[in-house]
Amino acid sequence: MNRAAYELHIVHVDLYLDATDRKSSSDLLEKYKVRFPRHKYSRVGLEDALYLESINWKSLGLENAPKLDSEKSGTEQLQELIGVMPSATSKADIVSTLLTRLLVDIAQKNDCETILFGDSTTRLAEKTLTETAKGRGFSLPWQVSDIMSPYGIGFNYPLRDLLKKELVAFSSLTSPSLTELIIRQEPSSHISASSKLVTIDDLMAQYFESVEENYPSIVANVVRTSSKLQTLNGELTKSCGLCGLPVSHGTDGIFGWGGDQNSESRVEIEQVEKGILCYGCSRSING
Repeated sequence: MNRAAYELHIVHVDLYLDATDRKSSSDLLEKYKVRFPRHKYSRVGLEDALYLESINWKSLGLENAPKLDSEKSGTEQLQELIGVMPSATSKADIVSTLLTRLLVDIAQKNDCETILFGDSTTRLAEKTLTETAKGRGFSLPWQVSDIMSPYGIGFNYPLRDLLKKELVAFSSLTSPSLTELIIRQEPSSHISASSKLVTIDDLMAQYFESVEENYPSIVANVVRTSSKLQTLNGELTKSCGLCGLPVSHGTDGIFGWGGDQNSESRVEIEQVEKGILCYGCSRSING
């Protein structure tokens, strides 16, 4: 019948609190609606993630953790939460984590079967090294592979076999062109690794920008290798209070593995009153 066997719910999340940025992103979303009118669209702010019941804010151990009954607005609480993070990488990591949790919540409320991420091969390669450096390498199977996530909803990456430069080239070859729907980012080749404002994400993006140009097979090999990783199995797991991913053996991440692989020194679940964090989230919160 010339009909698609699926329905798409396009979600745009405003990551930044600047009013001008949100106005420009809103205008761009309207262009998408005109170009692809048959889909359903939603637009939310990242501050909406602060009201998710699935996140255990007490596990962060922060005095100014977000509160549902707070007199402050969501944007103010989000600014405070990100502002107390110890580094630029920690700030970017918290934003990325809240984004994922918010997308999962929206997908569940709309009875979606899976979430489709627009990550290219280049982006997945960046994510592989970035998450490993942050201490969240155990999460890679869900972050780079087409698989059922721990949240009970599928994660899929339909652009996983295409390089970023291939997508950019394709966008200019379609008729009509897709170039006006693409947000152009400044090249990351000028980033200084010594700057305190540079994140691990920025450095990995800069690295793979150069690798993709001259050695695209290396980028593909990184993704293929990471896709072979297997998910954590076993009953002795508990969800991280922030990212929601399973924590191995039910131990707090920062104490369960802080360079010490002696299982006898690990903190058991019963000893943790406020909830637990995986190692990656622990490093982001505590620096």
